[in-house]
Amino acid sequence: MIDWHWARLLAAALACFAGAAQAKLEVDQWRAESGARVLFVEGRSIPMVDISVEFPAGSAYDPPGKSGLARLANDLLKAGSARTGEAELGRRFADIGAEIGHSFDRDRAGASLRTLSAARELNAAVAALAEMLSAPAFPQSAFAREKARLTAHVREAETRPDQLAERRLWALMYRGHPYGASPTSESVAAIERADVARFHRAHYWAEGAVVTIVGDLSRAQAAALAARITGPLVFSAEGSRAGGEASGRPGPVAPAGGGVVALPHPAGQSHLLLGLPAVARDDPDYFPLFVGNYVLGGGGFVSRLYSEVREKRGYAYNVYSYFQPLERPGPFLLGLQTRKDQTEEALAAARSVLEEFIARGPSEAELKAAKNGLGSGFPLRIDSNRKILAQLAMVGFYGLPVTWIEDFVANVRRVTLPEVKSAFARRIDLSRLATVIIGAPEK
Repeated sequence: MIDWHWARLLAAALACFAGAAQAKLEVDQWRAESGARVLFVEGRSIPMVDISVEFPAGSAYDPPGKSGLARLANDLLKAGSARTGEAELGRRFADIGAEIGHSFDRDRAGASLRTLSAARELNAAVAALAEMLSAPAFPQSAFAREKARLTAHVREAETRPDQLAERRLWALMYRGHPYGASPTSESVAAIERADVARFHRAHYWAEGAVVTIVGDLSRAQAAALAARITGPLVFSAEGSRAGGEASGRPGPVAPAGGGVVALPHPAGQSHLLLGLPAVARDDPDYFPLFVGNYVLGGGGFVSRLYSEVREKRGYAYNVYSYFQPLERPGPFLLGLQTRKDQTEEALAAARSVLEEFIARGPSEAELKAAKNGLGSGFPLRIDSNRKILAQLAMVGFYGLPVTWIEDFVANVRRVTLPEVKSAFARRIDLSRLATVIIGAPEK
């Protein structure tokens, strides 16, 4: 028997959820006295506050010969400060039920905090976060431990076909550029504790920080928190955005040079990965490429790659494509796994689908379905404070309009067929597509 009382309650809850997901997102932004950029969304639905603090300190800032330094610096933030040991710092967060996290990619690195909004817990959590970011001790014992852990991770990555393919492809796509570098056992071995401290001083500075706050507090309270977090961060002229490339920011990306790397591997299947530099985060072609890729390989079961490569030919269980925008042009990537004895056929089929899509673009029906799918799915990307925080932190770091999230669905719906065709034709040059095959069949 249906319990209509609970059914009505569930319907009401779902209606509230849908309304919240579609509500206008009011974003405040300002510069703190420290110079940090701050973005804030007030959310009173739960008594929690989520905070993200990010810096231009990702792997693209690793010095030559020391790939892995930026990650070590980020991992070691939680290893204690000049005043508080690692175990005690962990207890300070645990005692108030706060969650501390880290973020890291090629462009950015930082820390995140989730805590109750009650004054005692919030103040204690923010004090610990500020201390962790501004005065890390990088103790020798923790440095040795994390260095050994990173070395083990690197060695494992060199044995796993998926990670090996990714590392080789990025090296091909970004020859001579920081985006193309990956940690090796040798580069990690070259890193000293003094390098970590020097990297922190150069990149974890107030004016470079982007602070994102979402949750149960007022704008005035958010401003006070941002000041407490970034005030102690020492300004470093080495890291100033005004310093441009002289300060170590990633330089321009050279045109893709293509190339093929085929390596044997004992894995049961061949892992194929194709790509080239294509789109920066603030590129006006982003939405045409994003929507078009939903049709090509980003829409799962309804994508062309899935239909042609898997369903019609049976060459792969999983085949996909996506764009990964970065500060400098990030890559377009296409990947699949297939039986070794049909590697050449699977690669040819995937390239054929891509070539056809570049030449003709999507159909009207495919474009409409892509817009509907992306538009209806977007509310699920911002249906919690944490998800809003992640989206807003990206907006803040890359200097996108604060209405980017609010305008997302409208920008998707605005994309036209000519825009998709033009963007793909200009950005995806098949002659410059790098290709990596791990588990290549023996000839």
